[in-house]
Amino acid sequence: MKLKSRKTLNAIILAMVVGAFYFLWVFLRPVEIVAVHQDGNYSYVLVKNFPLTEKGKIHWWLMNKDMLKQRYDIPKPASYGAFTIEFWDFADGYLEEGKYDRLCFTDMKPSVNCIEKNQEFTVGKGLDNDIYFGV
Repeated sequence: MKLKSRKTLNAIILAMVVGAFYFLWVFLRPVEIVAVHQDGNYSYVLVKNFPLTEKGKIHWWLMNKDMLKQRYDIPKPASYGAFTIEFWDFADGYLEEGKYDRLCFTDMKPSVNCIEKNQEFTVGKGLDNDIYFGV
């Protein structure tokens, strides 16, 4: 009987260790920016491995907004100062428009110029000059 309970305990410990490594891997992966599309003062950033939590998304933005401005020249405010940046999950890559409700980019040639609508995060600046986050 002792041997059976010992094997069960070892299996539980192994499962916990594997779970802990998976948890760390998910939360510590770097965000990958795949593409940026522009439409006026709207920017669409296609990402992989975006943070899972609201706090993580806001923290990522605060730590990387200068890099986004340098590398991708976003945000691009309108003449009155407002802008919107939307971060979209790029897990499935570019797809055809098909019969589905997908987000398609006009700055690319069809037919493979759409993505699944899985929005991760939004950052914007309104007419009142306040920054807002949508998570």
